[in-house]
Amino acid sequence: MINFRLIRHLWLFLAVAEEEHFGRAAAKLGMSQPPLTEQIKQLEHALKVKLFERSRRGTQLTPVGRAVLPAVQQFARQLQQLESAVQEAVTGHSGTLTFGAITVAMLEVLPPLIEEIKRRHPDITVRVREIDSAEAVPLLQAGEIDMAFARLDGYLGADIRSNTLLRTPLAAAVPKSHRLSGKAQISLADLADEAFVMFERKVSPASFDALLATCRQAGFSPRILHEVRSVSLQIAFVGCNQGVALVPASLTQLLPANVVLLPLQEATRITTVAAAWQHTRDNRLIASVLTVLDQQWPKAV
Repeated sequence: MINFRLIRHLWLFLAVAEEEHFGRAAAKLGMSQPPLTEQIKQLEHALKVKLFERSRRGTQLTPVGRAVLPAVQQFARQLQQLESAVQEAVTGHSGTLTFGAITVAMLEVLPPLIEEIKRRHPDITVRVREIDSAEAVPLLQAGEIDMAFARLDGYLGADIRSNTLLRTPLAAAVPKSHRLSGKAQISLADLADEAFVMFERKVSPASFDALLATCRQAGFSPRILHEVRSVSLQIAFVGCNQGVALVPASLTQLLPANVVLLPLQEATRITTVAAAWQHTRDNRLIASVLTVLDQQWPKAV
């Protein structure tokens, strides 16, 4: 049996957690504050935990509240997807596709892809969710997204298939004030003494290991100062003078004014975007998407 009262209480919890203030949350929900406060107390009593700390400075989540927040947020997204699916069924829409995509994919791959999908299937709904590459496989396996467009390489699991869409030459991102920033081109060996901002190995083990091997071929092992989850964060750290980074040369549109992208003499290419999907799930629209991808993005080399 569905506990609708608990579902409502979880929605109220989420509103207070996001607003960090009972008054603002009540206004957002279109209700007065005392009933909201009382229902949060009922939720805490039912769960036998304290979810919020209240003070003059506002409302903060307790450690228990912070621990349960991601699960409640995921539950809320799933409810919204369910509501949308029901509405689409009532209005005659033929289906929904949810794409999870990193920034590069949202800039270079998804616009023409979605345009063509909508041309072929005008009645479907396409949703885009921003992710980082490390989230792609877990979200696919959980069924929260239908396809992932991320930096993925190598073996992803028995139930996951992938196609590489973009392979891009590497370039070095350095602060504008860096000693090499005025060069038209550099070699990897020029970076031997630098601190590096690398993407986490779990994001793409194959790409990470390939980068290390390339640096070793140039005569050094990179001194890694920071490991981050996305290329955009690599560039942001470089802009904060936290090291240099090896990133796809095509990312000029993501560069802030204080970061310079330097081409490398070495002909090294890296997977920038791959499409991945769970082939064991029955979704007839995936085949159509793959057909469009084959036409728009011939096999990367």
